[in-house]
Amino acid sequence: MLKHKFSGKRRAYIVTMRTLMTLAALLTAALVLFMIGYVLYKGLPNVTWKLLSTKPSYLTNSIGILPDILNTLYIVLASLVYVLPLGVGAAIYLTEYASNKKLVAAIEYAAETLSGIPSIIYGLVGMLFFCEFLGMQTSLIAGALTLVIMNLPTIMRTTQESLKTVPQSYREGAFGLGAGKWRTIRTLVLPGCVDGILTGCILSVGRILGESAALLFTAGFAHAVNGIFDGLTSAGSTLTVALYIYAKEQGEFGVAFAIAALLMLLTLLINLAATLVGSYFKRKKRL
Repeated sequence: MLKHKFSGKRRAYIVTMRTLMTLAALLTAALVLFMIGYVLYKGLPNVTWKLLSTKPSYLTNSIGILPDILNTLYIVLASLVYVLPLGVGAAIYLTEYASNKKLVAAIEYAAETLSGIPSIIYGLVGMLFFCEFLGMQTSLIAGALTLVIMNLPTIMRTTQESLKTVPQSYREGAFGLGAGKWRTIRTLVLPGCVDGILTGCILSVGRILGESAALLFTAGFAHAVNGIFDGLTSAGSTLTVALYIYAKEQGEFGVAFAIAALLMLLTLLINLAATLVGSYFKRKKRL
């Protein structure tokens, strides 16, 4: 009798907890879908070819976001050029070469600390160091270097975890056949974990696209169309900074929602690309 009583209470507890977790999951999904739907509903009607292909003109009182699109592309490319070699190289050293466990633990702790610092602090440090101390002034390259520091922990940690998924027996087999350390890493280890590295890179691109606080201090607000080399050495606003300017400073909420819709679509595409890349390499490994 007592056993039956406890089993009934346990079933009621399980049903209650399962119901609460289901409601939590449904609420989370509903909030995400509502936000995506609301932004797209308010923004897509304002997305026009003229908006995407022109620059702002104060003489004709017209608005265009072509400079902001180009500046976003420039800052993404510049950030990846720096952060990929640094992040992947640091991960390879920590995982494959470093023998001092205390040093590895200290560097990993520093990386985790960097990933938790608010982006506004990165912007302040980037302004003082890159713009003032190094004399770069307010420019896209100063913003890109600031984003490199922000995204370095992400690239390094994802690459580390990917390198650890390659079985140690693969390395031992390569060493037994006479391959050197670097040759083993280059021809065996890196191809075996390229899916994790690419996924980390794609997610870093998403974070670069969505960053605004750090760029407000370092990249500036200009809406000029420049080539990639001139653009990197001059001030410029990315899409997220332009969204803040149009919404907060100028009250152009239609343009702000249009930019938000573009950023939302880019974010969805980036997440989809990360999922597809991971699935592709998993299928390739099975074959």
